[in-house]
Amino acid sequence: MLKPIAARPTWRNDTTLFWIIAVLVLGAGLGLRDPWPADEPRFALVAKHMIESGDWLFPHRGSELYSDKPPLFMWLQALAYTVFGNWRVAFLLPSLLAALGTLWCVVDLGRRLWTRRVGLYAGYALLFALQFTWQSKKAQIDPLVVFWITLANYGLLRHVLQVARSTSGGSVGPNWPMWMLGWAAAALGTISKGVGFIALLMLIPAGIASLRGWDVKVYAGRAKFWLGPLAFVLAACVWLVPMLIAGLGNSGPEYRAYIDDILIRQTAKRYGASWDHGQPAWYFLEVVLTMWLPTVLVLPWAIPAWWRRLRRRDPRYLLPLAWCLLVLVFFTLPSGKRDMYILPALPMMALALGPLLPGLIRRKGVRRLAYGFTAVLAGGLLIGGLAMLLGDPGFERRFVAERSIEDVSTALAASITAVGFFGVACLLWFGRARPIVATLATLTGLWVCFGLAIAPLLNDSSSARGLMTDIGQRIGPQAELGLVAWREQNLLMADRKVAEFGFKVDFDEQMRRGLAWQRQSPATRWLLVQDVALAKCIDSGKAQHMGNANRRGWTLVPGSAAANCQ
Repeated sequence: MLKPIAARPTWRNDTTLFWIIAVLVLGAGLGLRDPWPADEPRFALVAKHMIESGDWLFPHRGSELYSDKPPLFMWLQALAYTVFGNWRVAFLLPSLLAALGTLWCVVDLGRRLWTRRVGLYAGYALLFALQFTWQSKKAQIDPLVVFWITLANYGLLRHVLQVARSTSGGSVGPNWPMWMLGWAAAALGTISKGVGFIALLMLIPAGIASLRGWDVKVYAGRAKFWLGPLAFVLAACVWLVPMLIAGLGNSGPEYRAYIDDILIRQTAKRYGASWDHGQPAWYFLEVVLTMWLPTVLVLPWAIPAWWRRLRRRDPRYLLPLAWCLLVLVFFTLPSGKRDMYILPALPMMALALGPLLPGLIRRKGVRRLAYGFTAVLAGGLLIGGLAMLLGDPGFERRFVAERSIEDVSTALAASITAVGFFGVACLLWFGRARPIVATLATLTGLWVCFGLAIAPLLNDSSSARGLMTDIGQRIGPQAELGLVAWREQNLLMADRKVAEFGFKVDFDEQMRRGLAWQRQSPATRWLLVQDVALAKCIDSGKAQHMGNANRRGWTLVPGSAAANCQ
């Protein structure tokens, strides 16, 4: 008699479903758009220069050295282009892989510290937090830094908690490879963006908890303890040592200035004396309560539950939560603040929420909040989309005018309306009985529609692709083009080799240099000038205004329009 085939464990199906949803939400739209400001074109331009010049140690933005960020993220973009040969894929791929890696760290750590189910709940809490998804779909350095920091936390927690939750369910002793991984990942985060070292703040609550008798072991008295700091130094030296050798051996003063700027001004000075993005002390509280939706909806119930577990001296909650508070304090102290600074704390908060979520999502209050959040989101999208389709609201006119998207405004409105209808349908289908599923389904639909429809519709304007294509057609293939008061996307999207006159150079000086360059061959040389930098001597009757792109006005200046400029 044949034996029945055993059903596959439910957890395997649940795990497979989670990763399918994660790839769909984060990966939808890969390869369908170009880099968008503010940071994406800059990093892609630097990566492109690495490929073209062969200089991977010293990033360049046009003709100038770019010292705002270490080059690790740009290295990954250039490497992705080397493999795939497509910049639309290459510039976004590092962020996608980093986000998936962050999710894996949270899911696997939840599994090891508690159960597989807890790991998946923590993964969902992270995946659908608005800020995590939004940043993961952008080619900025932050998703990569969050991955390195989370990987560092992963290694450090596996070591100091002594709990691996292996298949046998037993605990293990010190895990020195994980200890070294934690330090090395923190170093890689530091050479991605200076703040990567904040992962090591985990050792502060770990050390205090160990001294106070919690089930935490730092093993500071053992010789192998120093393998961690050694791993940090070695990992940081992957970039630091070659850069210093090459920079100090180069006689050019710009390389010494590069070293000073990236090692001092862009790290310690930027933190201690922030010169931009000033915000009040409570700014990050606003970010958490808005950008971490819908995950933070459970906090009124989670905070008392966390407190009860901390009173039972459970270090699995203490260390992630204490580290989140330290990160919050660290970024609150300086006056300069941006919303993504606090993003590295989100994975650890999601991890601490994971064990509570199975019970919390059964509470009426949580379910009502989830239903209300989804109703507001879907209703707002539906009403806004219909207003754009059937009416002429002021916000649409401003948006269309600023971005010059008249030709795609109808399709954009239809896409927004479709997402709104989908959200309403999810609420009606799942009803009040399963509001959490309705929320996740609506957010999945929103992110997939954004990647496959909305982003491609906005691409020509947001990336300057449309502007630069139009310019190339107007001046013809034989003409030369110079850029004045340019942005990175203009140089990146140009269809030919262009002349530029510095990026950080004063606009008036750029204009003077551009006019001097144009006078050498006025019949074949054109200048693309941002309107705010246009010289008064330019003949507006002969210049061609190209409209707005990236919320800036642009004018194309032929040689004949600059005849009066001497």
